Amino acid sequence: MGSVAKKSLEQYLFQLQKHPLRTKAITAGVLSAVSDIVSQKLSGIQKLQLRRLLLKVIFGAAYLGPLGHYFHMFLDKLFKGKKDTKTVAKKVVLEQVTISPWNNLFFMIFYGLAIEGRPWMHVKSKIKKEYPTVQYTAWTFWPVVGWINHQYLPLELRVVFQSMVAFCWGIYLNLRARSLALTKG
Repeated sequence: MGSVAKKSLEQYLFQLQKHPLRTKAITAGVLSAVSDIVSQKLSGIQKLQLRRLLLKVIFGAAYLGPLGHYFHMFLDKLFKGKKDTKTVAKKVVLEQVTISPWNNLFFMIFYGLAIEGRPWMHVKSKIKKEYPTVQYTAWTFWPVVGWINHQYLPLELRVVFQSMVAFCWGIYLNLRARSLALTKG
């Protein structure tokens, strides 16, 4: 069994080297799918909601994977690939004041409009009420992830690492969105 896992990892790393954007997009899509399946089950949904699942796959593969790929390349070019403490701190701060707020806002908009099918006025109201809490929570969690990512991982593995952590974050956001919908319904 160990050789199967080793060969699979080697093949994955080969694909990551040969086709980085495609591999990161597929990885983000698959992890978004698994995260959503877990979220649906934990929130008590009996029958898997396939439309929702597909939309989460699209969100991960078409948005999260590619954006992460280009954003991390941009950061590495901007800071010339340095990994000293001061540079890593700058990368983390830049990430937290730019892409973190945007990703959380965009997810809430996407979730409300596309997944829940709510009208814009309802989504806007929900964002006004819940976004500060979501972003505050993100700022207590993601900087540590960003530090580990920028300090210890090579560029080609950063999106993969973030996608694996986002697996858990996605469960948190889904359960939060679901619990807020249930309390209002």
